[in-house]
Amino acid sequence: MKLQFLGAAGTVTGSRYLLSDDKHRLLVDCGMYQGVKNLRKRNWAPFPVEPSSINAVVLTHAHIDHTGYLPALVKNGFKGKIYCTKATHELCKVLLPDAGYLQEEDAKYAFRKGFSKHEKPEPLFTVKDAQEALKHFEPLHYHERFEPVKGMEVTFTPAGHILGSSCVHVHHRGSDRTVVFSGDVGRQNDVIMRPPEPINKADVLVCESTYGDRLHANSDPESELADIITKTAGRGGIVLMPSFAVGRAQMLLYLVHKLIAEGRVPKMPVYLNSPMAIKATEIFSRHHKEHKLSAAQCEMIDENTEFVRTVDESIELNNVRFPCIIISASGMASGGRVLHHLKTLLPNPRNSIVFAGFQAPGTRGDALVNGAESVKIHGEYWPVKAEVYNLDSLSAHGDYNEILQWLGAGTLKPEKVYITHGEVVASDVMRKRIRDRFGWDVEVAELFDEVEV
Repeated sequence: MKLQFLGAAGTVTGSRYLLSDDKHRLLVDCGMYQGVKNLRKRNWAPFPVEPSSINAVVLTHAHIDHTGYLPALVKNGFKGKIYCTKATHELCKVLLPDAGYLQEEDAKYAFRKGFSKHEKPEPLFTVKDAQEALKHFEPLHYHERFEPVKGMEVTFTPAGHILGSSCVHVHHRGSDRTVVFSGDVGRQNDVIMRPPEPINKADVLVCESTYGDRLHANSDPESELADIITKTAGRGGIVLMPSFAVGRAQMLLYLVHKLIAEGRVPKMPVYLNSPMAIKATEIFSRHHKEHKLSAAQCEMIDENTEFVRTVDESIELNNVRFPCIIISASGMASGGRVLHHLKTLLPNPRNSIVFAGFQAPGTRGDALVNGAESVKIHGEYWPVKAEVYNLDSLSAHGDYNEILQWLGAGTLKPEKVYITHGEVVASDVMRKRIRDRFGWDVEVAELFDEVEV
């Protein structure tokens, strides 16, 4: 059996891994590249292998950097099934059509502004392509053994990153070898997600390294958030939280309403301005048995949040001048409704912008948390006068210590470990830490390398 790294090598985005034997090809994750332009351009290159030659796809979780290329894969000839957990399937039904809509809007905008080299710019894929891809999905339970291609048995175990996230275990019957893909590994003490389940067996492990060179701040995010909200409200300002629609938005909503209920921050309106995050919150409530929050706590979030659904409502929200909290996508301020709020709120020192977790290099979020004096939005530069915070301790990714703790919790003794899904330095530091802690043979994966497993 062979393993080829088709993405997420040297970067935290574009997750794609190909397992193959003499007869079959199994793709684990099929993500889009996000972040800086030279990475995004990779989405437009022909897929590294012929899509029609792939027999099946297995997904670790629903985030677009792990699933977003699926509509293009189907559009370009893939005809097999796409396997994932049940919650991942529900989230993909929201995320993939939205990604198609954004592709269509970007193509229209490029045509209107005339900055495309093509006479009529085309989207990478459309809403219709995304809906077609969803017809290929086959949702399953955690720990349910299945055979996506003949001779390869797969199971999902909880990864603790977001709702439905999993580690993918692939056992190749012919060689009696097991390869495990970590996906994105969650926290040991996350606010709302349960910790990742330990792994007990893998001949080969493919492990992420997003925080391979960093530890999360040893701080109390509730107290930090309470201080920011109270201080901002006291000067008549608005707290804006750019947030990922899946996972982070639900965590922030829970924390904010908890602080209000406990009287630790002033009572004020809480808006969720993201149709995708609203749908994800509804899915989160339906799957409450998969995370720490009870049905009653989910209901508290639903009843006390003002959901901003329409464009007109979103525009009207920009006219608000009283203290309030706005949670809006996207989490790295790379697109979506949050950009309109940033244009309104950034120039005013009364306001606060609160990021919650990793900001990929090249994104507006990265620029803002690193002290940019102005940022470009919709072709114009906007001054940064508002206070900007990054509550790194709210990240949904385990830091290197938490990943080491997770790796040591089971009976795992792999023959080989490949490090992926991290910036170059982070991946190499993670490699050294795993080698030094466990004595395992560890290597940082290189893009398009193919190895025997």
